[in-house]
Amino acid sequence: MNYQFNFAPVINNFDQLIYGALITIQLSVGAILIGTLIAIPCAAAKTAGIKPLAWLVNVYIEVIRNTPFLVQIFFIYFSLPALGIRFDPNTAALVALSVNVGAYATEIVRAGIESINRGQVEAGKALGLKGHQIFRYIILKPALRTIYPALTSQFIYLMLTSSVVSAISATDLAAAGNNIQSATFAAFEVYLVITAMYFVLSLGFSGLFSFIGRTAFRYPLAR
Repeated sequence: MNYQFNFAPVINNFDQLIYGALITIQLSVGAILIGTLIAIPCAAAKTAGIKPLAWLVNVYIEVIRNTPFLVQIFFIYFSLPALGIRFDPNTAALVALSVNVGAYATEIVRAGIESINRGQVEAGKALGLKGHQIFRYIILKPALRTIYPALTSQFIYLMLTSSVVSAISATDLAAAGNNIQSATFAAFEVYLVITAMYFVLSLGFSGLFSFIGRTAFRYPLAR
């Protein structure tokens, strides 16, 4: 193999990769927060026994889960302007990621809600708690403890999936790498470094989530 490695283009443009990584983190954190806020009322609607609401939520979930994420991004960025709804690339990426993760998180939250012992709910009613109080104090917090590992795994998956948003010129890590590669033709070095950066981000957030889980929910140390 006569290939001569040349990391100089990567080093010279490393500030662009750092900026792209920060955008990736911002998009991922924003999407998981907004997606969870979407998921909680959707999961509550699915478990409330109100059929029209449950039907609407199911339609939302099935549409998102059975269409490619790339098509969803294209629809939001390229199709919605026909209806007068326009987003810049980064905002469109955030909206697409949030809507996508909201559908998947709905099922995660629903599973957490349904894991709550119904006797605890009946006890809350016996104590005179109102519906929203029962949901907040008896259902939501224990459910979040149950689903926390699944939500954190969804975040890691979301962060890695977010590389697709470079297709609409969002300024994430993948887009920064594409720009550097186009200008320098150092494809091997650029994508090797990007791969390493995504790997480090994944490990870093996994460690952070593990620490938060042990602190907030008193999960035992992993063995």
